[in-house]
Amino acid sequence: MNRAIQSMLEPYKCQNAGDYENALREIFQELTLLGLWRGKFFEHAAFYGGTALRILHGLDRFSEDIDFSLLRPDSEFNLAPYCRIIENELNAWGFPVTVQVKAKTTDSAIESAFLKADTITQMLIIEAPEEVQARVQHNQVLRIKLEVDTHPPAGFQTESRYLLQPIPFPVRTYTLPSLFAGKMHALLCRNWGNRVKGRDWYDLVWYISRGIPLDLTHLEARMRQTGHWTEAEALSEQAFRELLMERIRRVDIRSAQKDAERFIRNPDAIAVWSSEFFEQITLKIQPL
Repeated sequence: MNRAIQSMLEPYKCQNAGDYENALREIFQELTLLGLWRGKFFEHAAFYGGTALRILHGLDRFSEDIDFSLLRPDSEFNLAPYCRIIENELNAWGFPVTVQVKAKTTDSAIESAFLKADTITQMLIIEAPEEVQARVQHNQVLRIKLEVDTHPPAGFQTESRYLLQPIPFPVRTYTLPSLFAGKMHALLCRNWGNRVKGRDWYDLVWYISRGIPLDLTHLEARMRQTGHWTEAEALSEQAFRELLMERIRRVDIRSAQKDAERFIRNPDAIAVWSSEFFEQITLKIQPL
């Protein structure tokens, strides 16, 4: 195994197949960012979402997908060349993967692609113990979804943050207040369907516990773009808090916990969740 990859793997202290899969996924995510930096992707786009929190700010939960936003709207943006760049980067580090653009079935500003790799092959490459490899299903595929918003709402701020492995390199990302606005938009406006995304609520606690201010202007821009705020006046702090309290009253707490459990190591971290808990802690949010 490549020494740099071994160094990236060691902090995970993997004990079982699930640990190794999570570690592989995150190593692939970081190598993807490295390839995109080499390909000058971050001259045109910024990293955001839960995986940005995980990789760049130490969020203590795992995240599956990689989300990006163009710095300015571009309906002609083509993701395919960057897919080849990502493939080449991971192959250069010894990981045979494929990255393919997902064909659109609806008119959308989101460009998507999937990174796919045979899980057993990757386990062999990182020299996972035989007993771990034996627990991986035949033909099991490790997948990572990449999404790029080609028509981002206005008002977000970006900065450069540095990763040190496998080599030092910068990643352009949303600032924490702008990231918080994106998370709050998902929490307030996401269509739950049959499953609440407890990950959104877990991340909310993370932002509040660290005193991250909320970029209310960018949140309003996101809500106007999706039709969730159509009033003539700006989104006020009072209106925001009323919307948030209404959302809290409607959330199925047990479903949120069940979703979040899959992505965290310590279930005790979400045992305290209740409507009262979220009503109280959200009073600490300070809009910019």
